[in-house]
Amino acid sequence: MNLALFALALSAFGIGTTEFVIMGILPQVSNSLQVTIPQAGLLVSLYALGVAIGAPILAVLTKNFSRKKALLTLMLIFIIGNVCCALSFHYGQMMAARIVTSFCHGSFFGIGAVVAAGLVPPQRKASAVALMFTGLTLANVIGVPFGTWIAQHWEWHITFWLIAGIGVLAFLALLAFLPECGSNDKPVNFREELKVVCQPHVLLAMLITLLTFASVFALFTYIAPILLDTTKTPQSWITITLLIIGVGSVIGNLWGGKLADRGILSALFITVGLLLITSLVFTLTSVSPYWAVATLFFWGVASFSTVAPLQINVVKSAHAAPNIASTINIGVFNIGNAVGAYLGSVPLSLGFGPKSCIVVAVGLAVLALLATILKSILAKTHWQQHCQQIY
Repeated sequence: MNLALFALALSAFGIGTTEFVIMGILPQVSNSLQVTIPQAGLLVSLYALGVAIGAPILAVLTKNFSRKKALLTLMLIFIIGNVCCALSFHYGQMMAARIVTSFCHGSFFGIGAVVAAGLVPPQRKASAVALMFTGLTLANVIGVPFGTWIAQHWEWHITFWLIAGIGVLAFLALLAFLPECGSNDKPVNFREELKVVCQPHVLLAMLITLLTFASVFALFTYIAPILLDTTKTPQSWITITLLIIGVGSVIGNLWGGKLADRGILSALFITVGLLLITSLVFTLTSVSPYWAVATLFFWGVASFSTVAPLQINVVKSAHAAPNIASTINIGVFNIGNAVGAYLGSVPLSLGFGPKSCIVVAVGLAVLALLATILKSILAKTHWQQHCQQIY
């Protein structure tokens, strides 16, 4: 069982590394492909869009696969996509390769979360999901810095060859350690699952996901200009600060899983509330280098402590359609990332300083907490059961 969770976490580590490493090697990719930095930045944006679009498409294409077969198929797509990235010497090739790679992301985490939860007793489901997502958070601590270092000292193509190698190891681990079938491992009726996902209480659960991670990325996207212009830290502090946030994210991810095992709504209240508090505190401490870095550590804990509760919240809300609900929610995470990054840019384009991004993050966290309160109130009125009867 532990080896099966390890295989899922290793897969998540590879997927997380390929998603985020492009941010660290953007200058090298830009120079090599002879495009501008904004053009190279589209490799990040379209990857996120590919995750959101690819999740339901791959869910349809793999709807009659066993979960193990689906995960192995998705990991093969991941390997092929990264090999294509490593072989790309033109901008169009690289863009196509990134989009191919992104297609496996949402479906893998969606189905993988259901599989991880099914490997353990009911009281440990959220912790199992958190363990799988630990691979994603470790990618920010280990995979991205190492991949960036490789690109800076050798060649960025080598980075993607190494990530493809991680994909091969993950594929073999899944093949060897993942159970052939689970208690719920059977072909699903996609139309019926989609009908369940469209229920209002499920959409509300996904709205909480979107607002929470929009808050996270409204701040995280602009962390470098905030540190340079508002906090007045040296350039060298940025890498160290990102590493500190990464460590916090690993701790928060595991802690959030433990909280969710004790109760989903209470875990959401605590984690989203902590995200709001740390964001508010950062509006005050962002002017002091040492206090800012300390606050960002706890902000990293808070941000990623929400992941397991948010994912389990959607799966539990749509318990009759776990595959498609879990998969679509991963896409919603990425839509939240894009929405947060855009909303954070609005005050910057109007001439306000980078600190305004923190204010946007606070506002979005408030909305996420209000949505959580609404879901709690509706749950007490048995609104969810009423919706299920209607649909």
